Amino acid sequence: MKNLTFQNLTLTRELFGHHNHNLVKICEAFKVEIDTRGNSLLINGNSQDVDLAEKLINQLYLLLEDNFSLGEADIDAAINTIKNNNDSHLKDIFSTTIFKTIKNKPITPRNPSQQKYVLAIQKNDILISIGPAGTGKTYLAMAMAMAAFSRGDVKKIILTRPAVEAGEALGFLPGDLAQKINPYLRPLYDALYDMMDFEKAKTLIEQDAIEIAPLAFMRGRTLNNAFIILDEAQNTTSAQMKMFLTRIGYGSKAIVTGDITQIDLPTGKKSGLIEAKNILTNIKGIEFIYFSKDDVVRHQLVSKIIDAYEKKRK
Repeated sequence: MKNLTFQNLTLTRELFGHHNHNLVKICEAFKVEIDTRGNSLLINGNSQDVDLAEKLINQLYLLLEDNFSLGEADIDAAINTIKNNNDSHLKDIFSTTIFKTIKNKPITPRNPSQQKYVLAIQKNDILISIGPAGTGKTYLAMAMAMAAFSRGDVKKIILTRPAVEAGEALGFLPGDLAQKINPYLRPLYDALYDMMDFEKAKTLIEQDAIEIAPLAFMRGRTLNNAFIILDEAQNTTSAQMKMFLTRIGYGSKAIVTGDITQIDLPTGKKSGLIEAKNILTNIKGIEFIYFSKDDVVRHQLVSKIIDAYEKKRK
């Protein structure tokens, strides 16, 4: 049993959440019971679970004291971080602002793996990240690209994906080539518009300062002073991956993201991401970062869905 009392009533209400919603999440996650009275709470349960819940609640309160606004996704990420890495300090992770969205919300790492990922991007010219959906691979890379562009570290951002058919034939989509490939690039546009005003992004795209294009459009180019992100890299062929990695020029940084459990290549085609994982691991300047289902920062159901599919494969 632990009794906690907080000094600031306004922050305490934010900590508890609307109708104690945050505390309900904590109770479910750590199998404890929490009773509240004013700005105090009492935690009951197994001593180890109580200790973890206490640690989480105290660390969340410290974030609030630092003017960090806790959303539902932040609460979920914090719970997962403390459950999976009970030596973690949320303030060290969440207080690292990479970039701010158009709504002025800071984009920060939400777990130790994301923190490691951000540091690895800063240190290496080529970073290859592998892991399931929802772990923040592409979104954080986009935030790092936007930050580098805003500082003037690079002159151009290039966002690319292989246009591989996931169960649907590209040729049967309506429109010209640009209209056919647009659905494959839509997730990159979505992330961009979350971080930048639509009109400003549109202007930068028109000025070619931001380029969003299929991977095939990278062939034959040398990309200098650019921040380049290759998304969905599990759907590259061996030749495409080699082509992409050899496009990097002076002053550039390349980030490759992919999930090797979701390969949509035709049967018999080898994934360029898997091959890269096997042959590039010992090259200085190239680092690999691996995420797991424990690092998922989307809706809690996403992690459960990934877990269910993993169990079925076994």
